[in-house]
Amino acid sequence: MSNPPRPASSAPPTPPEIEGASHRRSLTVEWGQCDPAGIVFNPRYFEFFDWSTALLLDSALGMNKAAMMAAYDLAGIPVVETGASFLAPARFGDEIQIVSTVIGVGRTSFRIRHVGMKAGTTLVQGQETRVWSVRDPDDPGRLRSQPIPDPVALKLRGG
Repeated sequence: MSNPPRPASSAPPTPPEIEGASHRRSLTVEWGQCDPAGIVFNPRYFEFFDWSTALLLDSALGMNKAAMMAAYDLAGIPVVETGASFLAPARFGDEIQIVSTVIGVGRTSFRIRHVGMKAGTTLVQGQETRVWSVRDPDDPGRLRSQPIPDPVALKLRGG
């Protein structure tokens, strides 16, 4: 018996997984990042991931986000898909490391994997897809995707 045809999707195809540019950072869990049980409140990891993405891009491109936006007339790199698996807790005062790696570069989007660890134990695994976006010239209140410039794509791929 054959499988039914899949419905057409307007989403771009997912680029094949790669091991591109990568960045590691450490942070100390603060009291305000924790829930009443003293463990990191899960949504805080998405803040950690966002900050880690900015640091990854700074490292890979050699410029901070403000400079990158000015250099490429970029409006932003919004998240269009994200998710995480929470495997073990981090607690107030813990020193954790987050390794962020570009795992896919498409025409207008790129994917990043984030792994949070403490003393070699994986606490959280997350991923996000971001889109290279500019202001729509016909409606400056809207964003539209634009192809990632070749030099940027090369650096994101680790080149």
